[in-house]
Amino acid sequence: MKADLHAHTIESDGRLTREALFKKAKEKGLDYLAITDHDVCRHVEDNRRLARLYGIGYLPGIELSTLHEGRSVHILGYFRDDSYASEAMESYYETIRKGREERAKQFIENLSRFYDISITYEAVHGHSDGIIARPHIARAIIERYPQYTKDETFEKFLGEHTRAYVPSTELSTAAGLKLLRRFDILTVLAHPGLIKEDVRKRVLEYEYDGLEAIYPLHDEKTEAHYRRLAKSRGMLVSAGSDYHGIDGDSSHGELGDVVLEGEDLERFLSAMHVRTNR
Repeated sequence: MKADLHAHTIESDGRLTREALFKKAKEKGLDYLAITDHDVCRHVEDNRRLARLYGIGYLPGIELSTLHEGRSVHILGYFRDDSYASEAMESYYETIRKGREERAKQFIENLSRFYDISITYEAVHGHSDGIIARPHIARAIIERYPQYTKDETFEKFLGEHTRAYVPSTELSTAAGLKLLRRFDILTVLAHPGLIKEDVRKRVLEYEYDGLEAIYPLHDEKTEAHYRRLAKSRGMLVSAGSDYHGIDGDSSHGELGDVVLEGEDLERFLSAMHVRTNR
């Protein structure tokens, strides 16, 4: 058995619909798929229907956007019950949705002020089917300025190092973990090797259920390091492609590029209370 535990749809910043993602997972020979859209987890019952249709095991998830000392830290949460529909989580989804809308407007203003890049909120919103994120802004830029590639828009205009950058959320990493731990949600630190070095050590001091050691942008040395760290702390090892379905996307992997399998997958599914003879 093999699983990809980190993938996105049009509900946040992915390009595929939920059904298209399940279909692709089937074509890739995956046994389990977790949909972990940014800051939202909805349509779970319909996803379960689609999972049955395509013969794929489905794990409801979310990728929580947090900040630690001004640096971006993402936490993957996997729901073991129906808390994705709780009042607290629904309130969080709505707060983030509104915050992302304001963030996009600030990005648009900064792009014009610092880089003479002129796009409209309507153009950005037109590329979104849910939570507005930087890839939607990138698409609006490319639509207006086709000389730029997706990677170039992030390097020149949208990355954390640029003058136009606007943080995605005011929720701290500690507060994000506290929110998830209010419920029976399994927490995994996403792509720890990508966390900025100046805060990585302190971020790793928080308690998680697992580490996403297996990730497309982790080299063998990085993966081995986080595997050892997880083992030494009695934590789960996780794996995910962070698939977005964006052509020419060098920042994420292809669905099924990296997978969790063997004993690591068995431990993860056991922690999720999933019966493997589905």
